[in-house]
Amino acid sequence: MNFARIDGVSLSFGDKVVLQNCSLDIKAGAITCLIGLSGSGKSTILRLLNGLRKPDSGRVIVKSTDLSTLRSEGLIDFRRKIGFAFQFAALFDSLSVADNVALPLRENTKMKPSEIDRTVHVTLESVGLEHVKDRMPSELSGGMLKRAGFARAVVNNPELVLYDEPTTGLDPIITHILTDTIKRLRRQLNSTAVVVSHDLASIYAMADYVAMLFEGAIIEYGTVEEIQKSPNPIVQQFLQGSEVGPIPL
Repeated sequence: MNFARIDGVSLSFGDKVVLQNCSLDIKAGAITCLIGLSGSGKSTILRLLNGLRKPDSGRVIVKSTDLSTLRSEGLIDFRRKIGFAFQFAALFDSLSVADNVALPLRENTKMKPSEIDRTVHVTLESVGLEHVKDRMPSELSGGMLKRAGFARAVVNNPELVLYDEPTTGLDPIITHILTDTIKRLRRQLNSTAVVVSHDLASIYAMADYVAMLFEGAIIEYGTVEEIQKSPNPIVQQFLQGSEVGPIPL
C-alpha cells in the first residue's frame, strides 16, 4: 500500500527544469531511499512531499490527499504529521538541545510543560542524546547535531519522516550509528521514511526500496537487490562510480 505518490510531476525554477513528468510511489511503513547525481532534484522531492513546494503540473498525494487542494491552514495541519530532518540539522543556536527538540511541541500542541519535558527526554533517549540535553548546538559533534535534528523531527510522532542527506560529511562510524538510528526510529514510530543520500553503503543497509532520479524523472525503482542488478547502464555507472558510461560528466 502506498503512503504517498508523486504523480506525473513537473517543476522548474526559472529556466531550469528540475522534475519532468516524475512519478514515485512511497510505500507505507517502508524506508525509501532516493539516489541520483548532485543537483538532480532529490531534495526537491522531499519538499514536495511536505508541501513546501508545489509542482507546476502533476499531483503530490499523501494519504489520499492531493496537497494542491489544501489551503494554508490545511497545509499547516498536514505538516504536523511529517517530520523533516534537515541536511545540516538546522537547530537554533540560541536554544539548548532539549529546547530545540521541544519546540514543535510548544508551538503546535497543548501539552503541559511536564508532558513536554517527559516526551523530549524519551525522544532524546531514543537517539542516544539524553545526556546532552542541556548543551548548546555549538557544543555538539557533527553526529550529535544530526541526531538532535532527528529527535526534533520525530518528537511529535510523525507518520512520515523525511531525511535530507543524513550522513553527508561524517566518518564511517558515525554514519553507521545514524543509519541504525533511522532504522530504529522507523520501527519505533511505525512510520514511513524517505531518505535522500549519496552514501551507497548506508542505503544498502537501511533501504526497503531505492529510487534513482535522473534528468528529472525516476528511471529505476526497486529493492536494494533489484537496483544492484539493474540492467540500466545509467544506474550501473552511478552505483559503480565509473567515469565510463552514458552519464555526461
